[in-house]
Amino acid sequence: MAKRVGSVIELQARPVILGQAAVGGKFEKEGPLGGSLTEVFEDDMLGEKSWEMAETHLQGAVIQHAIKAAGRRPEEIDLHFGGDLLNQCTATAFALRGLQFPYSGIYSACASFAQGLALAALAVESGGTELASACASSHFCAAEKQFRFPLNAGVQPPPTAQRTATAAGAAVLGKGGGENPAITKIIFGRVVDYGVENANEMGAAMAPAALDTLKRFLEDTQTRPGDFDLILTGDLGEIGTRLLHELARKELGCDLQGIHRDGGLLLYNIREQDAGVGGSGIGCSAAVVCADILPKLRQGQLKRVLFIGTGALLSAISPLQGETIPAIAHGVLLEG
Repeated sequence: MAKRVGSVIELQARPVILGQAAVGGKFEKEGPLGGSLTEVFEDDMLGEKSWEMAETHLQGAVIQHAIKAAGRRPEEIDLHFGGDLLNQCTATAFALRGLQFPYSGIYSACASFAQGLALAALAVESGGTELASACASSHFCAAEKQFRFPLNAGVQPPPTAQRTATAAGAAVLGKGGGENPAITKIIFGRVVDYGVENANEMGAAMAPAALDTLKRFLEDTQTRPGDFDLILTGDLGEIGTRLLHELARKELGCDLQGIHRDGGLLLYNIREQDAGVGGSGIGCSAAVVCADILPKLRQGQLKRVLFIGTGALLSAISPLQGETIPAIAHGVLLEG
């Protein structure tokens, strides 16, 4: 059974990821991980009548791909954890209308995939489920419409803005060994608010939350950044990454350069693709983990990856009411 050490939960059964999938749009195809996506949709509408239904299609497709990759059938999933950025997580709920497995909705903004993996691992660890799955998605056009301005308004983003990914990732977890990556430790984040008010500087809002989770994980496991092949955050972008490194030097006395990468800077070539200061959105880190990190763990190219998903917990209304942007970061230790 799971054992708690400080804030960290150690999973004795070592739940493994039996299969995963990542999908994206045309813009994501043009990025560094485009060739690793399970499926690419050239039309951002995905043949649907609205951006919201396009995201529903996106999420439904990635779930089916992940289940197939795990060699299972939808009816074998005991519990599914999923989330998105739309109001009331409608993309997730609508995508599951034809899939008759139990569902638990989740929301930690862009930290949702890390949260989903952690909860799915706990479900398998408990013995209450044999197979659990996790999924997260986002859509650039749907997110812009909800949180900023519809694209046809022609509003130009400021230079500090990140681009919401049209992407999704999904994974199926169970018990077993072999070459499948295992989730061995998890840590749930605390809400951290450093008083950032600009909704177009989410990396700055999320970096302190990433540091808080990283600091607690290192202290409770008595490890150092160099004990991991990679510390992956998602999605701080360029500004948030610089801030995290600065905070780590001041508060942890360590240099994350060379050991830390950010999902928002892995999905896109931000200079060549005009992706602002990096990728964002729930689907960004989900796609990076499923398209790039998990395959490398399975192939032995990576052995220990600390994945810290970061989320800005603002709503479409809260910035207009003068609220600051609280953030959260959940961590999952992935081992090959």
